[in-house]
Amino acid sequence: MQGEIKPVVQRSIASRSARLPLDWMQNKQLKFEKLVNAVSSDLYRYAFMMCRNKAMAEDLVQETFMRAWRFMDSLRDEKKAKSWLMTTLRREFARQFERYQPHFDDVELEQIAGNEAVNPDVWVVRRGLAKLPDKYREVLVLQVIGGYTGAEMAQMLELPRATVNTRLFRARQQLRELLEDDAETLIGREERRT
Repeated sequence: MQGEIKPVVQRSIASRSARLPLDWMQNKQLKFEKLVNAVSSDLYRYAFMMCRNKAMAEDLVQETFMRAWRFMDSLRDEKKAKSWLMTTLRREFARQFERYQPHFDDVELEQIAGNEAVNPDVWVVRRGLAKLPDKYREVLVLQVIGGYTGAEMAQMLELPRATVNTRLFRARQQLRELLEDDAETLIGREERRT
């Protein structure tokens, strides 16, 4: 996925480079490439968890990086770059629905490329996450994948912190119940076989 992002970004960078001083442009390009390499996989996972469509997730990440390149100068604190990009991605996802209603393909988690050697327990958790309502899944994914605090998520999602904390609590509670149900189902199957 990272290899797919860079060519588009580099073409965009090259088309704008004629108007800017070379040293400034090279510095900006290096900073941007470093940022792309650091966060592209996290952005893709977040995008995929929101839309559940590989092609749309890739498009969202591409558009997020295009917007990031255009507004890179407005980023004041480089430590907040990941939060800034996650927020940009979330807003771009919302814009997609303003433009058109996408067609979602039902994709089994096992079909996601590159996950052949994943522990079966991880698949159970992923299935549980996929069953959570969007508003609960979103905060849980931001916390687990992004490592964001409640305050950071509240700012990104433009919600009160108490709402974020409530959603996190309910997400964990529902995920726990789903995992317990899956465990009971597996135990029941094993008992019927013997």
